[in-house]
This record gives sequence, structure tokens and C-alpha cells, in this order.
Amino acid sequence: MLKVNYPKIENKTFNDLEIALSERKIKINIRGKSKDFFTKIGKITSLILPLEANTSSSNEKFNALWLSPDEWMIYFDGEDRNVIFNDFFNEISKLNFGAIIDVSDQWVCLNLKGSKTFDLLSSSSPFNFNKFKKSKNNVTQTVVNHTDVIIHHKEVNNVNLFVRRSFSEDLWLWINDSARFV
Repeated sequence: MLKVNYPKIENKTFNDLEIALSERKIKINIRGKSKDFFTKIGKITSLILPLEANTSSSNEKFNALWLSPDEWMIYFDGEDRNVIFNDFFNEISKLNFGAIIDVSDQWVCLNLKGSKTFDLLSSSSPFNFNKFKKSKNNVTQTVVNHTDVIIHHKEVNNVNLFVRRSFSEDLWLWINDSARFV
């Protein structure tokens, strides 16, 4: 397995806004439709995948984000990626219940906290955050500063923002510059 070099992102605090790299998260993209697929995922994660568009489900360990009618991203903190990924792979892909891809090295997770979180995101995104910010467990795929992102609203004024690794430092620089003005 390749050695992953995370971007040079340091934690920052601005006027009621905290921004941090939230990594060593394992991120798995799963796809499937069958009843067996949902049963196996439920047994592995002890949660029910969200079936409603732009929602999420979570428990103490796992977070499942709805991405499309038959696609989810499951992310969680983990030490041994290979053991957990093999559990998913052996239970889902080998039995032809669905597809599973480890996307941990593809996405970088940034955490934004504070009352200015949605002001910052709204300043360069076409997405209307008015309804989104009122309830937790929402998910959206949108653009922030011309960069594709997945946003998971975990708690009030607390979001995980997933950005592709190749764009993460650029987005980080924009966030640092823009956060001073919100």
C-alpha cells in the first residue's frame, strides 16, 4: 500500500470559526441495491443506510452518507484500514452483493466548527444553506470556491467537508483567506 502524505494543513481558529484537518479517517464507497446488500452492511456497521436523498445515519463508530440512490460513503476513525476494509470486501464484494472501494486516499476531511461556518461556505457556493443548516445529519454534494466537495452536517455549526486530495491545499488556502472576512 502507498504511503499517504496528507496536505500541509494546520488547525486554525478565526472569529468564532475553527478549521482543522480531520484525518486518519477511513472512507469507503459502497454501491448496491439488493436486500442481502443492506442486510450485510447493517450487520457490519450496526446501522441502517440512509435511503432518503441528502441524509446520513451514524452510530458511535460509523457515519454513512447518501450520495445517490445506490451509493453511499461510509467513514470512520480507524487504525487498521486493511482489517476493516477486508471485512467489508469479504462480506459485500466477494459475495456479489455490491461494490466496495476504499477511497480513503482520494478524499481529505476538513472539519469546520463555529457560528460562522455557513457564512464561510455560503460566500463561494451556489448551494442554499438555509434549510441545510437547521438540522443535523444533512449531506450535500456541491461546489465551494470552484472545488467539488461533500458536506456532512454532523452537529449544529459543525460540518465535515470532504474534498479531493489534489484540491485540498487550494481549498484550505481559500478558507484561510476568506475566514478572516466572515
